[in-house]
Amino acid sequence: MATLARLQARATFLAHQYYFRSSVVDLFRKKEYDAAVKIQSWFRGCQVRAYIRHLHRVATTIQKWWRSYLGRQQYQVVVKLASCAMKMNLYNAMAVRIQRRWRGYRIRKYCFNYFYLKEYLRAVSETNDAIREALEEFAEMKEREEKKADLEREEKKRDYQARKMHYLLSTKQIPGIYNSPFRKDPDPWELRLQKAKPLTCHRPKVKQKHYISLSSWLACTSARSFPRSEILPPIDRKRCQGPFRDITEVLEQRYKPLEPTLRVAEPIDELKVAREELRRQEWMRNVNDNMISKLYYHHLISSQNMENHIQKLDKLYKGKRKDAGHPGSRSQGGNV
Repeated sequence: MATLARLQARATFLAHQYYFRSSVVDLFRKKEYDAAVKIQSWFRGCQVRAYIRHLHRVATTIQKWWRSYLGRQQYQVVVKLASCAMKMNLYNAMAVRIQRRWRGYRIRKYCFNYFYLKEYLRAVSETNDAIREALEEFAEMKEREEKKADLEREEKKRDYQARKMHYLLSTKQIPGIYNSPFRKDPDPWELRLQKAKPLTCHRPKVKQKHYISLSSWLACTSARSFPRSEILPPIDRKRCQGPFRDITEVLEQRYKPLEPTLRVAEPIDELKVAREELRRQEWMRNVNDNMISKLYYHHLISSQNMENHIQKLDKLYKGKRKDAGHPGSRSQGGNV
């Protein structure tokens, strides 16, 4: 009875303890359930993403094979067209050659007398050679005459120049500008100046009147009996000091047009423009030249490595499925 009384006295306390422990167990059970759900969702998400990646790889492989097939088909079409064009060009060249031979034979056989025409052309060529030789001789003669005339003209110019510069001739006391004491031999112009006569100005001739008879010896020997010139040159007049350049040459040198500078003639960005043009040409040449080599290289790589790649993908996918199967079974057991 005492034991029953003690139990009845502790009944409220036991009820509170049972309720408290049940609530705690429920709370931990809820947390464990949420954790298990989170782990399962994460694993299933990883599994689905892996499967999607596998599908992407498989789709990429299929697209690659299909595009390579289309490229090979297009390349075969291009090769066929090129071979047809080459054959047609060859056939056309052969046809043109046959037509040329036949037409030449027909013309020589039926339309023209070949031997008569050959003789006529030979006579024409001989006549042309004779006329050409005569013309060449005439041209050489005219050229010699022109050269001789030029040489004579140059010689006259030099003689006239030497006559104008005769005042530069050296004397015993003062050497001229063409006869330097530091030279062994005198200048050719010095020799030319020695041979030339000085250029004198032409004075107007004045008619002289003789009123005295020659019978009187005293009248003839007097000072007034000798002829005198009425026009005399001025005393203070100075002669020109040498040959001067032509006025047209002086004006051309003085008023010659300005030449543009390098900055104005050449643009600043010329080097940049040249580099862009060179890069564009290289890109066009690479596209045209390397298109066939790229297709062949792509076909070779795909044909050699495609089988190995498919085997590796199959093994990887099977391994991932095995690894994903064990955690999935545990999570299903925990849920049950």
